[in-house]
Amino acid sequence: MTRFTRLALMTAAGIAVGATFAQADMLQKIGPGEGEVAIVAWPGYIERGESDKAYDWVTNFEKESGCKVSVKLAASSDEMVTLMNAGGYDLVTASGDATIRLIRGGTVQEINTALIPSYSAIDPRLQSSPWHTVDGKHYGAAWQWGPNVLMYNEAAFKEPPKSWNVVFEEMTLADGKSNKGRVEAYSGPIYLADAALYLMHHKPELGIKDPYYLDDKQFAAAVDLLKQQRQLVAKYWNDYAAQMDDFKNEGIVASTSWPLQVILLQGEKDSKVKINSVVPEEGVTGWADTTMMAATAPHPNCAYLWLEHSLKPKTQADVAAWFGSVPAVPAACKGQELLGDEGCTAHGIDLFEKVHFWKTPVKDCGDGKTCVDYKSWVEAVNAVQSGQ
Repeated sequence: MTRFTRLALMTAAGIAVGATFAQADMLQKIGPGEGEVAIVAWPGYIERGESDKAYDWVTNFEKESGCKVSVKLAASSDEMVTLMNAGGYDLVTASGDATIRLIRGGTVQEINTALIPSYSAIDPRLQSSPWHTVDGKHYGAAWQWGPNVLMYNEAAFKEPPKSWNVVFEEMTLADGKSNKGRVEAYSGPIYLADAALYLMHHKPELGIKDPYYLDDKQFAAAVDLLKQQRQLVAKYWNDYAAQMDDFKNEGIVASTSWPLQVILLQGEKDSKVKINSVVPEEGVTGWADTTMMAATAPHPNCAYLWLEHSLKPKTQADVAAWFGSVPAVPAACKGQELLGDEGCTAHGIDLFEKVHFWKTPVKDCGDGKTCVDYKSWVEAVNAVQSGQ
């Protein structure tokens, strides 16, 4: 969400004016595979054993289906939207702050759930989620989900931090040093929702009910909080590996993060920093990602075969074990070697009700309320994070 391209802004503007929905014809049955499938994905979502031989959910799929998997990694939701708008890809593992843009822009197509036998195995809470279901039509299959946790260096805290105030308010930490210049924040427009979530609990007079649907006054307050935070932030991150390095080598002690970084850092036996994470009292934002099919997918048969493969319990469990996420298929939480029977609990499955999942801010936000749309989020947050 740091690549504020003209295309991304145009897509966001399309939401504000109510662009038409995708009307691509769905397949009615799966035919012979085309020999390949091209996927735009977050890092860590499509592994073929190159990072660790134990984590490979691609090779067997290729052997069984005859569909060669190619992957284009994207570091942000805006980059995913840009890539999918450019064409040439079949599928995308999109987060909720991109899905409605892709649907309303006509970039992705309605899927035929009858061609995905395992669709019924998806957690019922995710089968018809508003970020991928419009007017009763499904535009994808749930993939993985997880919270945006508060990651911290235990050396700076005598006990786990209870509030997000450690990244929003200047203070002296337990190690006797200020948090100024030692915290990070997520890079991109959707991070404004984290500020809004903080204000929901600390300024109830603003009347914020949903951190993604903000009126002008609520939006202005969230932007002001980000401006205040800007004085504390050493860096805005969108690369998980770079954030890990910042905690190990650059003195960062607190930041919003994904469970992936926490798990990887805790697994580094030679690391000099002791990392942990917590869900603060205000709750958290989070992501529930959806595998969506391009309206002009060049390999639709292979794409449907991948959609089915993506929902198999072993695939779901192995992805969750690698990425630190929660499977969209509850059956994956038991009896799988890599994830283990306690993996889903460790990754936050019990936090579902505390997570405010990413979704695209829109002008018409229901109940006759007018909210600030995504284009304005892009402009305001880009200005704050770039120091303007």
